[in-house]
Amino acid sequence: MIVLKGKTHNLGDGFTVTRLLPDIRMRSVGPFLFFDYFGPVEFPPGKGIDVRPHPHIGLATVTYLFEGSQMHRDTLGSVQEIRPGDINWMTAGRGIAHSERTGDVERARVHKLHGIQTWVGLPMSDEEAAPYFQHFGAAELPLKNDKDVEIRVMVGSAFGLSSPVQTFSPIFYADLYFGIGGSFLYTTEHEERAFLVIEGEIQTGYDIQGVVSYGPGTMVILNPGQEIALYTDYPARLILFGGAPLDGPRHIWWNFVSSSKERIERAKQEWKDGVFGLIPGDDKEFIPLPEDRKIEDKK
Repeated sequence: MIVLKGKTHNLGDGFTVTRLLPDIRMRSVGPFLFFDYFGPVEFPPGKGIDVRPHPHIGLATVTYLFEGSQMHRDTLGSVQEIRPGDINWMTAGRGIAHSERTGDVERARVHKLHGIQTWVGLPMSDEEAAPYFQHFGAAELPLKNDKDVEIRVMVGSAFGLSSPVQTFSPIFYADLYFGIGGSFLYTTEHEERAFLVIEGEIQTGYDIQGVVSYGPGTMVILNPGQEIALYTDYPARLILFGGAPLDGPRHIWWNFVSSSKERIERAKQEWKDGVFGLIPGDDKEFIPLPEDRKIEDKK
């Protein structure tokens, strides 16, 4: 197994973001190329997040919250508040721009924010797919209870549940809440698998030093073919995710993902030239192209 703690950055006002993927030891898990865990944070009135309009190609962004809310807007005209338990899936494909901000109602009062944003790479045949936005509320996502564990599958299929989100390759993304004494067998249903501890501590067995347990903010990537028991003596919450690896290397530059470096160069120029278009209701500012970044390769 590979255990990751990630790199944490303070973005101001006590808001921290921990980047867990990509990591030098594991660039991706299944099609998940990028994994940011943010919060928990409590904002005072007048404060919040303001991620200005910015572009994407060749991926899907996936947002999931444990606390708080965000307003999503994009160049398709989508306007959607996301709340805890909902799932936002935005297919960038050949190109889309979006913004993520705290809404006016939330910003006017004390509010919390806690959640995850991931990037899912698209198969080569779908890298230039038409951009598309999907939102499903918590009540629309499949849920079941098994051995004192509540299981919600937000994306893909796993553990006998299938999400309504349209995807492009074998994938799963699930939220598990363990009650007191809950246990769960993490099987080899998917080729690549990992889990992230959100709350409490999760145990996986024993070694020569005693019980092996993992606390909040820890990501554990399982070995190929490894089946593992997860259990706890107290309430805990985990995110389980993974799927089939992508069909070849990907290049990552800023917010762009592609199997072609030339395509990324074209996307840079398109952002400069305004080809991505404007976001209705959020067209007064944008994040400029960071000229000094280097392209990263997924091995």
